[in-house]
Amino acid sequence: MKNALVRFLRDEQGATAIEYGLIAGLIALALITTVTQLGTDVSALFTRLSSKVTAILPASGG
Repeated sequence: MKNALVRFLRDEQGATAIEYGLIAGLIALALITTVTQLGTDVSALFTRLSSKVTAILPASGG
């Protein structure tokens, strides 16, 4: 029983998997944050462009 406990405490195989999981999670969080901010910036850009184009083009009359 004591030998099994010592082997369990020395086994680091699961720790590596957990570390890779944490790294993958941090990378995913960074990507989500970047894409969200980029989406907000692109949306603001298209809104500005739309208002400028609307101001330049003459209003279509009927």
